Amino acid sequence: MAVLRTAEENFVNLPDFRYEPRYLIVSTGTSIPPVRMHYIDEGPPDADPVVLLHGQPTWSYLYRHVIAALVANGHRVIAPDHIGYGRSDKLTEPTNYTFARHVGWMSSCFTELDLQRATLVVQDWGGPIGLSALAAMPQRFDRILATNTILHTADPSLAGRLEWAVHGVDDGRVVLQEALVDYLQFYQRAPRIVPSMFVDALEGPLPDAVKAAYDAPFPDPSYTAGLRQMTALLPLTRNDPGAAIARATMQALREWHKPFLTAYSDGDPATRGWETVFAQEVPGAAGQPHVTIAGAGHFVQERRGVELAGVVHEFIGATR
Repeated sequence: MAVLRTAEENFVNLPDFRYEPRYLIVSTGTSIPPVRMHYIDEGPPDADPVVLLHGQPTWSYLYRHVIAALVANGHRVIAPDHIGYGRSDKLTEPTNYTFARHVGWMSSCFTELDLQRATLVVQDWGGPIGLSALAAMPQRFDRILATNTILHTADPSLAGRLEWAVHGVDDGRVVLQEALVDYLQFYQRAPRIVPSMFVDALEGPLPDAVKAAYDAPFPDPSYTAGLRQMTALLPLTRNDPGAAIARATMQALREWHKPFLTAYSDGDPATRGWETVFAQEVPGAAGQPHVTIAGAGHFVQERRGVELAGVVHEFIGATR
């Protein structure tokens, strides 16, 4: 198995990102050998941890303003990079990345860090991966905050509840939003993919230095196998292996009575509707002051990071 590590000099002088890199070895317990995962760990070491999980195509750099604001309020903040992203190891064979392995790597991270009384904050693919890892060790977490994330099962009960449709119908058919299919196909067919093109399109215009920071982990296409493959792992049918994982995770969330808050932006049609699904399905979401963050798109941390940090801080204070 070929593994690449982005050179450290690629991460020198990134705007607003002077955090010390930390590393741990994670394993899925399968045929894939252990790999190295990068994470940020800032703030008082004896404080209860706030775990920030990014999605695709970003890395922990997305949370730079959230990290700073939370640390300023006395929180310990942990922000890992998924395998294939950021400073974490990058497997060069696309098929070595699976939904189950991403969950396994993150589960290994939670165990190695021995998380206790943690708050989990998830966005984009951070949701399916992080929530599925949490489902196997709920005792490590005290609360969950979901922002602009999904948990696709393609279940027929999702019909009419999501702005971007992904649901099965009778006779083995499925209804899919055309924009979603276009997005997934673009990721497989485009000759070159870099994160900044998507973050800038949705939250820009961004300064050139910020765009370069998003792209820093991927100096050439050989580093982008995980970046491309994650879109191919999105469950689109009930038969997808990822849909089975998502169903099990959703069932675990239906038994989650600890606090669960949604803080979705008002400008992200790709995830709109999931905030209502979670609020209706998760017992711990009942009675919570769910938030809509105005003036942001999919990458709410980029445009409204300090505001999101304030929501996290208030949520922890109100439910401690």
